[in-house]
Amino acid sequence: MAQGFSREPGTQGPLTDVPEPAARKITLWAGAIALGGFLFGFDTGVISGALLYIRDDFALSSFQQSSVVSVLLIGAVVGAMLIGALSDRIGRRRTLGLIAVVFLGGTALVTFADGFLVLLAGRIVLGLSVGAASATVPVYLSEISPPAVRGRLLTLNQLMITVGILVAYLVNLAFAAGEQWRAMFAVGAVPSALLLASTLWLLPESPQWLITHGRAEAARRGITALLGKAAAEEVVARAERRMAEDREAKKDGQVEQGARRLLAPDVRPALVIGLTLAAVQQFGGINTIIYYAPTIIEQTGLTASNSILYSVCIGVINLVMTVVAVRLVDRVGRRPMVLVSLALMAVSVFLLGLSFVIELGSGLTLLFMVVYIAAYAGGLGPVFWTLIGEVFPPAVRAEGSSVSTAVNWVSNFAVSLTFLPLASALGQGETFWIFAAICLAALAFVAKYLPETKGRDADQIDRALHRRFGSPEPRP
Repeated sequence: MAQGFSREPGTQGPLTDVPEPAARKITLWAGAIALGGFLFGFDTGVISGALLYIRDDFALSSFQQSSVVSVLLIGAVVGAMLIGALSDRIGRRRTLGLIAVVFLGGTALVTFADGFLVLLAGRIVLGLSVGAASATVPVYLSEISPPAVRGRLLTLNQLMITVGILVAYLVNLAFAAGEQWRAMFAVGAVPSALLLASTLWLLPESPQWLITHGRAEAARRGITALLGKAAAEEVVARAERRMAEDREAKKDGQVEQGARRLLAPDVRPALVIGLTLAAVQQFGGINTIIYYAPTIIEQTGLTASNSILYSVCIGVINLVMTVVAVRLVDRVGRRPMVLVSLALMAVSVFLLGLSFVIELGSGLTLLFMVVYIAAYAGGLGPVFWTLIGEVFPPAVRAEGSSVSTAVNWVSNFAVSLTFLPLASALGQGETFWIFAAICLAALAFVAKYLPETKGRDADQIDRALHRRFGSPEPRP
């Protein structure tokens, strides 16, 4: 239920370190929390089909169409930046409930929009909730997950994102014949309502948050009900010891207060990891590969005229490889999965660029694209969300996740904004080679600085990070 109760860090397989009833309950909670990830995926994917009909109904210009798509990214940056402090103030459960309400509000605005401005406002509101969910869900999952399977449950967030994208594509397909774009958006109200209901009647508050806010007894009761008194005492004692050390450090002036705490020397290695991986996940080129996929498929002789049906195929590849990642993350570990993922991404995107430059056969071009998408979805894509829920110390986990997620959304926006000008100036293939170089640089960074976090508690991860960065280790 909270980090630190696994007695055998690194244990593989199912939840063998907790009773079966507790394992089922934790998994149920994780699934409910990850509805936030599902909505993240759904609301970023549903616009691809809906826009085909909105543009005609509202007579949107090309600029207005781009605005409807990209304004969600701007809202997401703001939502991700603001939600960390709120989550620390009111708790993870209440924050997730508030996010569900915002999802419902944004869904209502876009569903009943009577013109471009209302539609734009609805997309901004949805962006706020998407960004807030992407920062909150990994933190909440991390703080209810046993270390032995924490990676699996954190990766559930990315799995639900890909499921949300795929469901959005299927919903688009279902309503495409009648051009019912309002119905496409309205479907999002169902998971939003389920998420809100879960926060009201199912989910517990994070034990880490309870302990941090002077409610250790409530945390102790919850953990005892699941795992027994001994485990509860161990978790609470460890958390309180860490809090006492932080208080002493603050008294001595060794650490900053609030958000500035992220810049303190003892947190800096985690911040560097979080921000770097957040940027690399987008600057590695994933969204541009998907952008060029219809053109590549046409070159193979297959039809790409039905873009919605094609999107379903991409969604299936993403989903299948994310399921593979969920199964591997607590067996193989985070570090090797990211290393293999980046290596395959670098090779495949380089070859994809080469296929544009020297005009390789369309079959090989399609193969390179599929390998790239599979490499991303089976490694860097989901494991990034696992890592930002693990590398930050508990006292700054929400703020660290918030800042990392905001950088991820800013990077997403920057790549979307600059790709076409770059491709026009340099050429398509040469632009893909830039992405290959970024993946190679990231591979070197991860090899040097990213420690394994599988099965480790917060203190062990801290020490491993400082060893990698060659900085003084935190007090044991």
